Amino acid sequence: MMVNSTLSYFILSTYIDIGTLKYLYFILTAMLYLVIVFVNTSLIVVICMNRSLHEPMYLFLCSLFVNELYGSTGFFPFLLVQLLSDIHTVSVPFCYLQIFCLYTYAHVEFCNLAIMSYDRYLAICCPLHYNTRMTSNKAVVFIIVIWFYSIVKFLITLSLNIRLKLCGNIINSLYCHNYLVAKLACSDSKVNNIYGLFGVVLTILVPLLPILFSYVKILNVCFSGSKQTRQKAVSTCTPHLVSLLNFSFGCCFEILQSRFNMSSVSSVPRIILSLYFLIIQPLLNPIMYGLQTSKIRNMCKYLFCYKMLAGHRDIM
Repeated sequence: MMVNSTLSYFILSTYIDIGTLKYLYFILTAMLYLVIVFVNTSLIVVICMNRSLHEPMYLFLCSLFVNELYGSTGFFPFLLVQLLSDIHTVSVPFCYLQIFCLYTYAHVEFCNLAIMSYDRYLAICCPLHYNTRMTSNKAVVFIIVIWFYSIVKFLITLSLNIRLKLCGNIINSLYCHNYLVAKLACSDSKVNNIYGLFGVVLTILVPLLPILFSYVKILNVCFSGSKQTRQKAVSTCTPHLVSLLNFSFGCCFEILQSRFNMSSVSSVPRIILSLYFLIIQPLLNPIMYGLQTSKIRNMCKYLFCYKMLAGHRDIM
């Protein structure tokens, strides 16, 4: 019997031998990670350096982009190392660290999108009271609460899992997964199961309630309001809805895959879909919001043109 007092590493069994193709996958993955870092960092800098963007909506976007960097950094460097390795193992402490990073990333993402939906509700349904009900200081407080709540909530889950005795070290995944580690337990996990159910309810209901409330109110205003109001709602809510549905789809598939037997699904699409929320979301959000949000788009154009002119003058 193998327990966590002597367990020093986990084996990630989903990786397969791809021969020299691993160097190609490594280069493609590294390029994808660099693009994610560049686009998210660029938008964070643009928002932080321009006072005109120090408004609640853009502060929430900045938090979202920081979270994309946080989640990507918890996954991509690890994936790059595994792609070049012949033996796909991960130390127990690092595995728990990755679990912490990825799960808090997902929780912060949902909560951030929830508070953004409430912000859009205030902007569309209560435009005259928006500046008093959603100030920059309140936005900062909301962001701090979101991050603190997400970290503390999952620290409790992680502390309960760490105390479990494990009877195996094989994880059927490309990265460390909290539920798959807990499945290896051979000690009493009743407390974990009870808190796990409670945690799932909190994870789903806490973000879902403000999202449903906000969009019911927004739809009500759209149907009863003017054409201009409907256009404003569509233009401001479309990126948010796309981001929310995209992330929800990726997370739902990963949850289903970890809890049910998906052997009937081919391994390649199963692997791609399991990585969907970790790859597409950090790339989609900055590109989509950068293109759809006029203030950010115009500021990026201005900075790009300014740099080009400055470089041209230096050459001259």
